[in-house]
Amino acid sequence: MGVLGTSALATGCSGTQSRPTAATGTTPSTPAPSATTDTPAPPPPAPTPTPTWDGQVKVLGDGSTSYTGPQPKQPTPEKLKPGEKPPQFVVFSWDGALEGDDRMFSRFRKLGVENNAQMTFFLSGLYTLPKSRSTLYKPPQHKPGDASIDYATDPHIKDTLEQLRLAWQDGNEVGTHFNGHFCNAKGGGEWSTEEWKSELDQAVSFVTNWKTNTGFKDVPPLPFDYTKELVGGRAPCLEGQKNLLPAEKAAGFRYDASSPGEFQVWPVKKEGIWNFPLQMLPYPGRSTQSLSMDFNFLANQSGNTTTGDPKKYDTWEKETRESYLAGFERVYNGSRAPLFIGNHFESWNGGIYMQAIEDVMKNVCKREGVRCVSFRQVADWLDAQDPKVLDQLRQLDPAQPADWSRLVR
Repeated sequence: MGVLGTSALATGCSGTQSRPTAATGTTPSTPAPSATTDTPAPPPPAPTPTPTWDGQVKVLGDGSTSYTGPQPKQPTPEKLKPGEKPPQFVVFSWDGALEGDDRMFSRFRKLGVENNAQMTFFLSGLYTLPKSRSTLYKPPQHKPGDASIDYATDPHIKDTLEQLRLAWQDGNEVGTHFNGHFCNAKGGGEWSTEEWKSELDQAVSFVTNWKTNTGFKDVPPLPFDYTKELVGGRAPCLEGQKNLLPAEKAAGFRYDASSPGEFQVWPVKKEGIWNFPLQMLPYPGRSTQSLSMDFNFLANQSGNTTTGDPKKYDTWEKETRESYLAGFERVYNGSRAPLFIGNHFESWNGGIYMQAIEDVMKNVCKREGVRCVSFRQVADWLDAQDPKVLDQLRQLDPAQPADWSRLVR
């Protein structure tokens, strides 16, 4: 169930790169004071909030999704107080989000719970569509049913739905990785905005109609309204953001995570949407840097193969772990810009990239001032800040210690 093929090595998402320079209610009227007494009238009763949820599961559409109330574990974003140091946000994100035979989805979901980490899972819509119904997928510039990833088996679809349900209940975000994972020729980089709109609409349809498409009778609905839950995505191979952004904006997205190779700086908006790029991180022992994604470490270390020399696995794992930690330390002790990390549920090079991520999560997520969160939570926090303060933060070099009393007023 590979998510990225070796063809992605030709794209801009791989290889070592140099540093790029309210409650509602009614209040009864207050009676007029009595003419025969000085006793003040009692205060009016407090308004009664209008409930937004009655505690009952509301099944949506064909029963594939539901509304079960507000998502647990979602912190209220707070505006920085004068002189306050920003939190150090770290986002672990996962492309594809398929629970396969290696059980990596469940492994990292449990690790997140154990380490106070909420994450973003970018779900490929095809992982909820059985191969027997593959022609329901009409990919842009390709024949119906075509895809560059494998369709999931029925047991894998059931396992994935179960993990998505548990992940959301743990406070994680379910975004989109779209559908067919087409790269290079006739891939997302060549799609028009209208074609991206079609790809996005189909991704939503597959998730919200999996019960009809699969015929499953024994699987409960996902516990969220995906049409409202879905507020961001990452394009396969990080291709096509220019034409994708207008499609995402039309769908009400709040962020996009498809931009590659940017430095560790505080985010800006593109087309009115927060741009959350993968980032250039220090590469141990080299003067260059590497993109903050497992596939790119693989490309630097073993080239076109996902099964490189086992004698080098320990060294490559150490390089990957130290690169992530060096990127973290640079901003944790400097600008406090968020750190964005991308991953796949894969056992490339003996699973060394999965182990490196586990080690990093255990190392950083419980440190003072660190918040391991989803992309949506970062967007929530940024939207709560004074734009002038964010402008000041963007002027900082990643490793530059800041005078927070001067920057945050």
